[in-house]
Amino acid sequence: MAKVRLTPSSLALRKGETDESTKGTRTSSGTFISSSEDKTGILDFIEWKIARATMIPQMHGEAFNVLRYEIGQKFTALLLINLLQMASFLLYLSDVEEGGETMFPFEGGLNMNSGYDFRKCIGLKVKPRRGDGLLFYSLFPNGTIDQTSLHGSCPVIKGEKWVATKWIRDQVQED
Repeated sequence: MAKVRLTPSSLALRKGETDESTKGTRTSSGTFISSSEDKTGILDFIEWKIARATMIPQMHGEAFNVLRYEIGQKFTALLLINLLQMASFLLYLSDVEEGGETMFPFEGGLNMNSGYDFRKCIGLKVKPRRGDGLLFYSLFPNGTIDQTSLHGSCPVIKGEKWVATKWIRDQVQED
């Protein structure tokens, strides 16, 4: 479904950011797909499974953000600072021959006070494997930001990376 609708990925700009200042942050292509567009019911079933795993109601999730990373494409680390975005659930849709790991540079307190260079792709890395899912929370239960949720995607060296991200918020989302 996503392949025919792909466009160059973009970012939601934060205060003080411009298209020029964020150029090269996310170099993938992607599209959004809601479960209501899928007549097979598979996406609705996946959303139900995510809701069970997170114990957050299904209607709190946004549409799936399906991304394709080709050789050399990456996503420089991002801290989700939108306080309504509680969690992210990544679904790996393909294996990647080399590279393309989801990277958490600050997990376990690593690199937090060292002037970390995001381009080096150092930290906890999760290798994409088709069919795997990765859940992480952006906020602590008290509503403060979890700095270790800062994440990115290492460049793909060989192959392609396909991932579907489900962002989960603390309020009901319109479909």
